[in-house]
Amino acid sequence: MTTQENDLRRAVARLNARAWGLAGALVLGLGLFAATNILILSGPAPGAEVGETLGQLRYFLPGYSVTFVGSVIGFVYAFVIGYILGRAVGSLYNLMVRSFPG
Repeated sequence: MTTQENDLRRAVARLNARAWGLAGALVLGLGLFAATNILILSGPAPGAEVGETLGQLRYFLPGYSVTFVGSVIGFVYAFVIGYILGRAVGSLYNLMVRSFPG
């Protein structure tokens, strides 16, 4: 295999880490936003509070609650966390591709 073919192979195999970060951010952010608002709209189960389980996220995401304002706050937290995770996956993948011989 020639040097040109190796360079082409590596260029094609690389990921756009920023795009992975944005994709992860949107998936996590919109997922938490949607889950919270679906719980609010569907109402609580008989004999329970709205979103007892999802409400436990307040211990990890200060300011989050199972309310509309809480869903916006949760979206911001989840967006940032998703971006960091997606960017890390893309960067780690690119690092592995770069170190892979031929």
